[in-house]
Amino acid sequence: MSKELGSNQNLTSQEWLDRTRELERSGEFLRAYDTAISGLKQHAHDLMLQYRAVLVLARAGATVLASQKYEDFNLASHQSEDIAALGARLSKDEALSVSEGKHCPKALLAAEQYEIIFKRTGGYYPGINAATMYLLAGNEQYAKTIAKQVIQVLDCIDIEHDEKENLNGRDEGRNEYLHNGANNGLGNHKISEEERYYLLASRAEALLILGQIDQFLAVLEKAFMAVKDDWAALATTRKQLRLVCRLTHQDALILNHFLPPTVIHYCGHIISRSGIDGRFPCDQEGSVKKSLQVEFDHLNGVIAYGSLAAGADIMIAEAILAQQGELHVALPFCLDEFIDVSVRPSGEGWVRRFYRCLGLASSVRYATEDSYLGDDQLFTYCSGLAMGLAVLRSRYLDSPIKQVAVWDGVAPSTTVGTAYDIACWKNLNLPQSLITVTGRQAPYIDVEAPVSRLGRVQRAMLFGDVKGFSKLKDQQLLIFVDQVLGRLARVLDSFGEKVCFQNTWGDGIFVVFEDAHDAALCAIAMQQAMNNLHNSEYGLPKHLALRLGGHFGPIYKAKDPVLKVDNYFGAHVSCTARIEPVTPEGCVYVTEAFAAMIALNKDAGFARDAYNGAASCADYFSGDYFSCDYVGNIPAAKGYGDLSMYLLHHAHLH
Repeated sequence: MSKELGSNQNLTSQEWLDRTRELERSGEFLRAYDTAISGLKQHAHDLMLQYRAVLVLARAGATVLASQKYEDFNLASHQSEDIAALGARLSKDEALSVSEGKHCPKALLAAEQYEIIFKRTGGYYPGINAATMYLLAGNEQYAKTIAKQVIQVLDCIDIEHDEKENLNGRDEGRNEYLHNGANNGLGNHKISEEERYYLLASRAEALLILGQIDQFLAVLEKAFMAVKDDWAALATTRKQLRLVCRLTHQDALILNHFLPPTVIHYCGHIISRSGIDGRFPCDQEGSVKKSLQVEFDHLNGVIAYGSLAAGADIMIAEAILAQQGELHVALPFCLDEFIDVSVRPSGEGWVRRFYRCLGLASSVRYATEDSYLGDDQLFTYCSGLAMGLAVLRSRYLDSPIKQVAVWDGVAPSTTVGTAYDIACWKNLNLPQSLITVTGRQAPYIDVEAPVSRLGRVQRAMLFGDVKGFSKLKDQQLLIFVDQVLGRLARVLDSFGEKVCFQNTWGDGIFVVFEDAHDAALCAIAMQQAMNNLHNSEYGLPKHLALRLGGHFGPIYKAKDPVLKVDNYFGAHVSCTARIEPVTPEGCVYVTEAFAAMIALNKDAGFARDAYNGAASCADYFSGDYFSCDYVGNIPAAKGYGDLSMYLLHHAHLH
């Protein structure tokens, strides 16, 4: 019987390591970090647990904390290739985190660190990273010299055969070779398809640096065939190659030979019953079905996000599933009420089709699992969530993106419905495929945006606290109030009326904004204010650090009888409060709803030029002021449940 993490039984260091690796492979980086740290409480000096704890932090984007732990564990004193390469990787991450024009010194440091490892071990992984970092540092000629040396190393590895002796240069954590000592002369090892992929991808990157485009494309095609269904690995490679394209002035459109599935957001009108007029008359179902088939037949796979109302939504979902596509459903409120409001009015046949699609969906999300209560804002929130998730997934997979909609061509008159969703997407200048229907109903009457009768509004929320506060001595508390809370208060003051509500207790902070973009700006500014505080100068602990969690959702606004001001209440407020305790210090972690709204915010610094010609969604959004990187499905505090979490940070053109 296997031992569970929550049990009182001790685990061996290898068992802790295996559990950490399992979570890491599934992309659950924060859970992996927590598991490694739990293992280190039992096995404090286990080198591989220390290594993996730092690595998963780096992969989660927590570069500052990863560097701190790398130093605390004294990993720089170890000479094994994978551990040394992790130190270089942290320098590389720092180089890629700064804006254009400021990365050369950091890129040069990373390049030199990688080159030292490459010369010592002959491993292709540190070699190719040294070449790319020299390229980023502005030394193209030396980058080409290193790239040639990498190809010479790769020429000595016959990847067409199953067995090869002492493979060199594996990426930290790419496969199990790092655990069984493949670089320490343990003999013959079978080359997995994953390892073959990285060998080929590294050769392709070297060829691209050298400008040998025909050879590059031929090798890249072999690499993609090796792991053609591992879109996360392919996305990492495409992003790295795009960086090389930019630095060598190559057209990144050459990467379009190797595109992942298209990510779509879909929406459309509810279909009418027979004999009843509506925006999508039932006698047009056949023609719409044919148009959808044409739409999806030519795509290289589909990953779709949308709702599941009767009519267009369900028809699009059925067409996606017929193509073996990946369907992700967002519903605005509890299941039974949604069926009664948006499915059953079109007929019981649509209810059966609804359940069939729902059962085959890869995921189902709810704007709220509570009741509808006549609140149309939930439809708007749900649509925004689906659109934002599509954009986020497209960035993560480096995929093409578009919206597919069934529409009667009538402009929006409210902030709810298909026409409004189409307008929102068009506002982002992203591609659309509009399948038209001819609606039959009375003229539309303009009305104001719907407002919930119960005061439910969409808001962005931040919860924060300062790790280390509970251990402060009495004489340090007033210094904390002045230097820490004072700095954070000045940040909040700078946002003026954009702050809808703010409150504090001890080291805790709760802030509400109407707009997710403003909340993101505030969160980044508060972290910067903390980073600028030199704790030791004021007699405060070295590791005093701010943790911030953010969420966006429909909440209730009401007069607080205690504070005598408008305050905010509801399940989504509770959700926000559960994020901060599981956030690494010095970071801002946000829910996928917050990340989705950031992705849709036109004022967040998105590129304004047309999408046409961009190699992918990542190309189009490369000027985005913010980036939200997925870090895992994290168990929230106090048993609130699992939440998909993202690291919020500034994004720069790499």
